[in-house]
Amino acid sequence: MNRRLALAVLPLLLAVTACTSGTVDDDPAPRPAAAERPSPFRDCATLSTAPTAASPGSGPTASGTPGTTARAAGGSALPELTLSCFTGGAPVVLREVAGPAVINVWASWCPPCRKELPAFQRLSERTAGQLQVVGVNSRDSRSGAQSIGEDFGVRFPILVDQGEALQRELKRNAIPLTLFVAADGQVRHIDASGALDDATLAKLVRQHLGLAVPA
Repeated sequence: MNRRLALAVLPLLLAVTACTSGTVDDDPAPRPAAAERPSPFRDCATLSTAPTAASPGSGPTASGTPGTTARAAGGSALPELTLSCFTGGAPVVLREVAGPAVINVWASWCPPCRKELPAFQRLSERTAGQLQVVGVNSRDSRSGAQSIGEDFGVRFPILVDQGEALQRELKRNAIPLTLFVAADGQVRHIDASGALDDATLAKLVRQHLGLAVPA
């Protein structure tokens, strides 16, 4: 009887063992994470280096006479913040961004931000070597910012500020915001008037930074 019982139970034990082993052996290997799309934006490595052509004597005076760079009175230093770069690499100390610079705070969910971003890209191209154009992507998703960069052809460096630290330091709630930073690192003007176009940007750069934007 015991022999018959053992013979009857043995196939069940073998079946259970095979099922357990099969479950382990057949478990698929973890899939590698999908590769991220290449960033459309430039890296931030050169932001602490002043534009090569931004030297005294290259811009207009406050009265509009060529020959001397305008130096507006007043201004304040950029906030003491360290922000990550969209493309990775070392974080950027905001106060070390070398002027003259135009810093635009934007998000993909902000309609006026989307409207004006192409004008900032054109400004970046027209003033290459004279002016740094930098974006600060605020409270946004990476995929949303990436899509805007791809769709609108935005290529200038982008810093990331998901916690709105810059806006809090500036005591500003709404975006877009645009900061005009002189060669001495002082913020000469903060614009919060809405979407800026090419002509308005050129006017503000000339007025507050003393640089003529080529047509």
